[in-house]
Amino acid sequence: MSNASTVPTVGRPEIAAQYEDNSRYPSGIAYMDGQYLPMSQAKISVLDWGLLHSDATYDTVHVWDGRFFRLDLHLDRFFNGLEKLRMSINLSREEVTTVLQNCVGLSGHRSAYVEMICTRGSSPTFSRDPRDAINRFIAFAIPFGSVANAEQLKRGLHVAISSTVRIPPASVDPTIKNYHWLDLVKGLYDAYDQKAETALILDFEGNIAEGPGFNVFAVRGGQVSTPAKNVLPGITRRSVLDICSELQIPVAEKAVSQDDLFGADEIFITSTAGGVMPVTKVNERSIGTGSVGEITKTLMDEYWKRHSDPKWSTPISYFS
Repeated sequence: MSNASTVPTVGRPEIAAQYEDNSRYPSGIAYMDGQYLPMSQAKISVLDWGLLHSDATYDTVHVWDGRFFRLDLHLDRFFNGLEKLRMSINLSREEVTTVLQNCVGLSGHRSAYVEMICTRGSSPTFSRDPRDAINRFIAFAIPFGSVANAEQLKRGLHVAISSTVRIPPASVDPTIKNYHWLDLVKGLYDAYDQKAETALILDFEGNIAEGPGFNVFAVRGGQVSTPAKNVLPGITRRSVLDICSELQIPVAEKAVSQDDLFGADEIFITSTAGGVMPVTKVNERSIGTGSVGEITKTLMDEYWKRHSDPKWSTPISYFS
């Protein structure tokens, strides 16, 4: 079944007239059921399978200095998730792009966290058959927020490894971005119990998988490595792989054990919500010198430089 909402036929000047004072929407703008509205008015039914069963896919792209970063890759992953979950929306890729542009343009935010979502929706007859549900597309733009704050970016995050095991790929395809986060949330509480700031959890083979909303990299002897399996293939992860290739920094996707982390010279994590972020402690043990490493610093700098490169970013057209 497909989403019943469509992109409004009104032009950008007519949309802008509805939102003349962007300062009235500091919390952002959402798109639902064919209209744009303040985030405070964006709501879903309690019968939506996205709420009741975590039956949804989504993707999040960030805007930095008025430009989307790697929007095409995020759209690729979102539409791939729709196909794998047998969902459909009545919007083309170009129309979804327009909606995302409008959400940011109407919000006025130069740095934003922009999400596109498709939930299974619900059945008009309350059927339990997912084929009867009307899929629902939602998008929103809110102010940018980072996994790591300014202090943590300077001195490095402190993380803890949880014994919690990530949902195996035979159960939930990790290439589909989803809201199955109970294992990740449990991992977070395990980390908080150890006085850490965030968590890494294991895959079913006992190797490092990922954290709540981020991938992880280890650096040893100048070689960069990141878990190859049982993880969401993050867009920031992909960006680091691409930058390493450009700079001829050796990089490999492979199994990363707990011993690999403890023996690393440097560790960093990657996320759309924060970019490349250093880690200097794992399970209260200092990594390398205990300070942010040189390769991590290089990749942090190069990552943010790419945000003004037209090959990597797309400008937003803001409403005046």
